Amino acid sequence: MTPQQQPEQAPADKEPIFNLAWIVVVLIAACVAIHFTRTILLSPQQDFEFLLRTAFIPIRYSGGYPIDVFALSSPLTYSLLHADLLHLAINMIWLAAFGSPLANRVGVHRFVVFWIFTSLSAVFLHYLLHADDPAMVIGASGAVSGAMGAAARFGFKVDRSAPKAAFAGTRLPLAGVIRQRNVVVFLTVWFAINLIAGMGYLVPGETAPIAWEAHIGGFAAGFFGVGVFDRRLR
Repeated sequence: MTPQQQPEQAPADKEPIFNLAWIVVVLIAACVAIHFTRTILLSPQQDFEFLLRTAFIPIRYSGGYPIDVFALSSPLTYSLLHADLLHLAINMIWLAAFGSPLANRVGVHRFVVFWIFTSLSAVFLHYLLHADDPAMVIGASGAVSGAMGAAARFGFKVDRSAPKAAFAGTRLPLAGVIRQRNVVVFLTVWFAINLIAGMGYLVPGETAPIAWEAHIGGFAAGFFGVGVFDRRLR
């Protein structure tokens, strides 16, 4: 899964954060700021109460908790929260890698709507399968998985001829996806990793469950829905 590069462009040492889409930088900064505020400034009890208001909790929508204003916001705010530094780092790295070229292609406003759409889709599928679960769901993985799904529809081709790298070319039709070997390999590995993680075999000693169904919900939303946001073909 190696994006195509233009050999005449700027060297790789100029690729990091300065070439990221600014909306992706804002999202990364927000996730980092929220995480460090929670872990440094809040006590464990305060952090727990904060998570009760901002994390997605399926049973809240099945009659287990009273419906309040946080029930309306938590299906989105959960995507800005992370369990620990490793969780945060992994999501932010993948957000930079896949979210930035997508944001540069579709534009800021469409990318924000795309983030909302994939975040909601992620917890919607999780809710359908775990409606009575009281466990909190947090993390940007749903939206990041959506960006990965969108990237697959472009065959991971990135145009680096512009100042901001963006996914290039026409969007692959579904039939065209299965003819792209790199895309098929990526899809196979991605789903295998998520299934293994869901069975608890990926991170030895990790006790917190991984909401792999939410990953798949976000990925499917990005994979099948990116055409709505792809302004270059309009």
